[in-house]
Amino acid sequence: MTAGRQHERGDRLLPAEVPRRRGGPPAPDVSRPRPRVEIRRVRGGLELRIDGTQASVHRPGGALTGVVWWALASPILLLPRHRRRRVLLLGLAAGSVGRALRALDPKAEIVGVELDQEVVRLARHHFGLDRLGIDLVVGDAIEFLRHDRRRFDLIVEDLFLGPSRSVRKPEWLLGEGYRLIRKQLRPGGYVVSNTIHEMPAIVRAMRPFGGRIVSLDVRGHWNRVTVCGRDLPAPRALRKALAGRAETCRILSRVTLRTR
Repeated sequence: MTAGRQHERGDRLLPAEVPRRRGGPPAPDVSRPRPRVEIRRVRGGLELRIDGTQASVHRPGGALTGVVWWALASPILLLPRHRRRRVLLLGLAAGSVGRALRALDPKAEIVGVELDQEVVRLARHHFGLDRLGIDLVVGDAIEFLRHDRRRFDLIVEDLFLGPSRSVRKPEWLLGEGYRLIRKQLRPGGYVVSNTIHEMPAIVRAMRPFGGRIVSLDVRGHWNRVTVCGRDLPAPRALRKALAGRAETCRILSRVTLRTR
């Protein structure tokens, strides 16, 4: 199980996204071979690809990472600032969401869970993962949720299995996974999911949390970053909050916010 993917509506694959192509989003694949992990150079930086899909990208000195990862990190701006915020990343990959979170909140306590040891090795060597100040847990996300007793202000679920044209969520996620996530969320916290074809099922899994559910639909991609929380503002107010920071303001032209 590896971190989230980003796919464009075209030939070029970007992190945490799934490309929009004719015929609808990729169909789930039930096979589970060992993922192929590789590093490639891109304009201005490096990308980490897992089974052909860009799972992380880092562009030093520029936008740092892609629009989907900024969208996944952006709800941290909604949390109160009177105490140190604790964030859980399920599906860390090379740390693109972690890098965005660290830019938005340098003092946040961030815990990142990543199953694939090769992904972690490459992330440390090529992406400076250890410099992000993330409490790294190498292991299965479901085992972490079952046994860790900490509670979090923000939980980012960015888990996918399978190759780029048939990525899917783990089978355990919609049932036991979201029940455990609910238990580990602090009052007033938010849960964020990177979804592709499974957004309706993720929305149903989020309903028991209570409160509003809003999606940030990334134009040109299949990705719909889905956020829930009891105090989550409506799309117009959420857009205003994101416009207050330069890092997230720049993605607003690329996303459409909708209540689900």
